[in-house]
Amino acid sequence: MCPGLTNDLQQVEDSRKTAIINRELERLNIDIAALQETRLPSSGSLREQDYTFFWQGREPEELHMHGVGFAVRNSLLSSVEPPSKGTPRILSLRLSTTSGPVNVLSIYAPILSSPAETKDEFYEELETTIREIPATEQLPVYLLGDFNARVGADQESWPRSIGHFGVGKLNENGQRLLEMCSYHDLCVTNTFFATKPQHRVSWCHTRSRHWHQLDLVITRRPSLNCVLTTRSYHSDDCDTDHSLVGYKVRLQPKRIHHSKQKGRPRINTARTKIPDLCKRFADSTEEALRDCPTNSAEERWNHIRGAIYNSAMDTFGKSERQNPDWFEAGITKLEPAIAAKRKALLNYKREPSEKTLAALRKARNDAQRLARRSANDYWLILCQNIQVSADCGNIRAMYDGMKKSFGPSITKIAPLKTASGDTITDRGKQMERWVEHYQELYSRENTISTAAVEKCKALPLMEELDVPPSIDELRKAIDSLASGKAPGNDGITLEVVKAGKSTALHHHLHELLLQCWG
Repeated sequence: MCPGLTNDLQQVEDSRKTAIINRELERLNIDIAALQETRLPSSGSLREQDYTFFWQGREPEELHMHGVGFAVRNSLLSSVEPPSKGTPRILSLRLSTTSGPVNVLSIYAPILSSPAETKDEFYEELETTIREIPATEQLPVYLLGDFNARVGADQESWPRSIGHFGVGKLNENGQRLLEMCSYHDLCVTNTFFATKPQHRVSWCHTRSRHWHQLDLVITRRPSLNCVLTTRSYHSDDCDTDHSLVGYKVRLQPKRIHHSKQKGRPRINTARTKIPDLCKRFADSTEEALRDCPTNSAEERWNHIRGAIYNSAMDTFGKSERQNPDWFEAGITKLEPAIAAKRKALLNYKREPSEKTLAALRKARNDAQRLARRSANDYWLILCQNIQVSADCGNIRAMYDGMKKSFGPSITKIAPLKTASGDTITDRGKQMERWVEHYQELYSRENTISTAAVEKCKALPLMEELDVPPSIDELRKAIDSLASGKAPGNDGITLEVVKAGKSTALHHHLHELLLQCWG
């Protein structure tokens, strides 16, 4: 991305596709979305505010085309087994539910004009992937994506595969797809629900202006009763000519119970540098510690810990999440333009004409111009702050600005493997592999010779370490600790402890230390 040091807005790149998709999925209340034509190299994941994106593409040295992926709501990540292997056209994801694991496939099929060899190779890979999913467990499997196929409305010829609400006529790709569905007892759920005609189609032909249903949701016929509805959403605005196809399914994600307790809200340590607030914190802490118990060290520490945290939270406030990039930083300015573009897109889909097309192009140009201006302003301010921090010697602020400039980090997916190099996908076997690894790591016995021990020089005893520490030594130790570290379970950061340096807080800490020392 261009850092924005230019007055020409055309040179500023304003692409933040994952952030845009994140907002649209959150608006439509989607839990798991299958993505096609991602055109991202290799495989990886990226976490946004509400969703985490996984993708599988071609090798980095190859042409960036095709590509599939998933967008999973962050609250469901504990119930999802991340994709570990796939192809640029097929990627599988496993969801743990109360009734058992559910397999979800993201599919991007070849277009109608593709060579027959490409289509044969794709359907062979798809059938291999389906056969690897055990059908004896009677667990649902969902194939989601752009199949580039028209399955038609001939329900009499394909009674198990399509319903009574199909659209259009069958084409060659649709014939291939229905043959595969018939063999594996799969059905196209789009054709089984009596939705409005505009909710049964997802793509409009550029020349004929006829609408077709190319984006399908396919599942096993016995699992059809779990699907509540399947329909298209034409109001989604993700800069694609396909409309979002959503389906509601009767599934309950399995709750994963963690032994780790949820931490306390973090204190806003940036406000500890304000003198007036530090004075308020000192007065509040001194008032809270006036009746500090002295019966036991544990009881005394619990009282001090609660007084520090509550006083700091009341004085400095809760730490708010910082905007990681220009898109979220300028979303208040961008939101009206995005809403206007979405409305123009919906009007054009409803009534395609020169007037609505011109309105859509104008709305897109306005949104793009505003996005580029927001990105340009954000980068200019960020670069100025980094330069000021570097000139003032504030290294921490300088590196924080540099982290912001890098944006959300892309995580490469590294699957767990056995000792022989095979990929492990089952979570139970993954835990067994970790147990095996650590048993092998810690079961090694190191032999130390007696001669080596005897050659070690004996150091004299340091009797001065038995002397109780003074309050000056305690303050020196606190000052020597590095700031900016994550707090522990008590939620108290070092900046808060340093802010109470000239108060009675350090005296109470010193008395607690002496009580533990004795």
